[in-house]
Amino acid sequence: MKRSILLFSLLFTGLLFGQTITDSIQLDPQKQINAAQRLLSGNYASAVTVGAYGEMLYNQPEAQNGELDVQRLVVLFGYRFDDRTQFVTEIEFEHVEEVYIEQAFVNYNAAPNFNIRGGLMLVPMGIINEFHEPTTFNGTERPELDNVIVPTTWRELGVGITGRFNSLSLGYQAYLFNGFKSSQSDGEGGVQGLLGGSSGLRGGRQKGIQSTIDSPNLSTKLDYYGIPGLRLGFSTYFGRTQAADNVEEFDGSDIGMVMYGLDARFAHQNFTARGQFIHASLSDTDLYNNLTGSNLGSALQGWYLESAYNVLPMGKRQKLYAFARYETYNSHFKVDGSLQTNDAYDRSDITTGLTYHIAPGVVVKGDYQFRSNAADDSDVPDRLNFGIGVWF
Repeated sequence: MKRSILLFSLLFTGLLFGQTITDSIQLDPQKQINAAQRLLSGNYASAVTVGAYGEMLYNQPEAQNGELDVQRLVVLFGYRFDDRTQFVTEIEFEHVEEVYIEQAFVNYNAAPNFNIRGGLMLVPMGIINEFHEPTTFNGTERPELDNVIVPTTWRELGVGITGRFNSLSLGYQAYLFNGFKSSQSDGEGGVQGLLGGSSGLRGGRQKGIQSTIDSPNLSTKLDYYGIPGLRLGFSTYFGRTQAADNVEEFDGSDIGMVMYGLDARFAHQNFTARGQFIHASLSDTDLYNNLTGSNLGSALQGWYLESAYNVLPMGKRQKLYAFARYETYNSHFKVDGSLQTNDAYDRSDITTGLTYHIAPGVVVKGDYQFRSNAADDSDVPDRLNFGIGVWF
């Protein structure tokens, strides 16, 4: 039944395809930039630039109390030292009480379409990890695939290069980062695992907080934009996780990983669509689970498809997108050794709702999520969501 609802929604938006042209920069894949790119590309009179984005959300799981939350407020600062050298930072306040540095890096324009960067940066995997400002995506909440598998917001310390081959309509990024932190001492002579079946790799993000490293990890991304309205991305990530000094001598304290992702964004007239596929292959998980008592899978995989249509007439400053998204993500796609597959980690969501851009940089969202897993657990309630987002 749920799949039928999805297919009907996708068909409906597809039939509406081709009426009027949209000027929504936030949702046009050829024009879309993120907060850091906006600070770097702006021709500002002052050397100092300031901005922000934020989200205030209401989540109402079925048969449970609702929750109101200032989920995040991110303050953006940029400074231009000269025509080639800039600094960008994002300071994030989560749930009012938690403070993080989301990005902090120096960008040096060494040559046309060739930049060298160093500092705390976003790992270019998929769409949302780089483009997560609330006016750039449909849905009150980010896709769960980008929470469990990627996992957003994934940022680490490193150095790399970025730029474009304009003759090929190709953008490129390549970085060396520290890896996920997979284990640490439990304080009682044992080893605590930071990665697991339900949350995947999320607990291993180091976020630039006294990050440990014993070997760098390689992250790359290519973006193709040679077809009008279409943007294609291919991401890779190779390396090993990092273990704390006091446990790294234990066999199984770290794991190897290979992750790759394919993504696509398309806009034509009032119709937009996007899709994403992510696969992570992990090695040595049997040793890791035996050492730490964790239940980490040896492969994680997920994908989603989404379509949306702006129902307002051509020329309107405001935009009202009706959208539907189907996503499936499994953090136990494969398991090794004696570990048993947990069907509760094989999850699917259908999200459908409205995204109302009342002004450039201000969005109001509402949607309903049909949530399930392969174990058919009753503790995965459907959810109603509303939110307000800003970006300036």
